[in-house]
Amino acid sequence: MTAYYNIDPDTLLIDNETAKAAGAAKAEIYQVAEPYHHACIDNFLPEALLEKVLEELKTLPEPEEGYSRAQENLKFSFIPERLPAYTKNLFYAFNSRPFILFLEQMTGIKGLIPDPYFMGAGIHKTLNGGHLDIHADFNLHGPMQVERRLNVLIYLNRDWKEEYGGSFEVWDKGMTQKMNSFVPKFNRMVCFSTGSDTFHGNPEPVNHPEGEARQSIALYYYTATWDATRKEHTTLFKPRPGSKDKADRLVARRALIQDILPPIMYRKLAGPLSRIGF
Repeated sequence: MTAYYNIDPDTLLIDNETAKAAGAAKAEIYQVAEPYHHACIDNFLPEALLEKVLEELKTLPEPEEGYSRAQENLKFSFIPERLPAYTKNLFYAFNSRPFILFLEQMTGIKGLIPDPYFMGAGIHKTLNGGHLDIHADFNLHGPMQVERRLNVLIYLNRDWKEEYGGSFEVWDKGMTQKMNSFVPKFNRMVCFSTGSDTFHGNPEPVNHPEGEARQSIALYYYTATWDATRKEHTTLFKPRPGSKDKADRLVARRALIQDILPPIMYRKLAGPLSRIGF
């Protein structure tokens, strides 16, 4: 079966026009999706490509980030530049012009900027019992001062079933109901627009019968649309109604301080407050 985004597995190249055509073919589906724009594409990449990635991921370095708290637990992140060569080069291909053209055609968002720092991106791995509660993502890339606009997730989990947990959930903007859900099965890509009320996550704990971890490729894209009238925020977690999800009191306290203090004073205090866990 021909892959949807038919990049060459050996060279990791695809011509611009083929990439644009693939994006345009999904534009209508993506741009009418509710409650915010999103799309799911199965058989996204050539299977031979992902087989090479999975082989390399059998040996991983120490993670750059790991989370163990009520809102996100047993979740680890590995940045691309420390990954084996083939997987690292695949990430560079996702930051190249053809993939940007694919995304622009599909989403209708022009001027997309890839992230050379891969802030928060890379390989994500969630162990059995791990989860990521429903949230909206941080909205500002600090070093580049650009606005976060798109997330791309490509799942790496062979023969994954819904009962194994870890499904990606789309929630409405008022956090009253789940609108969509995608099992994180092998070679499935989910792309969605991001904002301060685009709530999503994988809140149901991973529960693979053989203890296998949930793995994905995570990529984020930006536009140069940030200005001084905007208010920066970190990840905003929202408990699901009727669930045992925990509210993120730490972020709420920081937001209150940010509202009270003048911007120059808050910027001076933000670093020290983070170091003491406030």
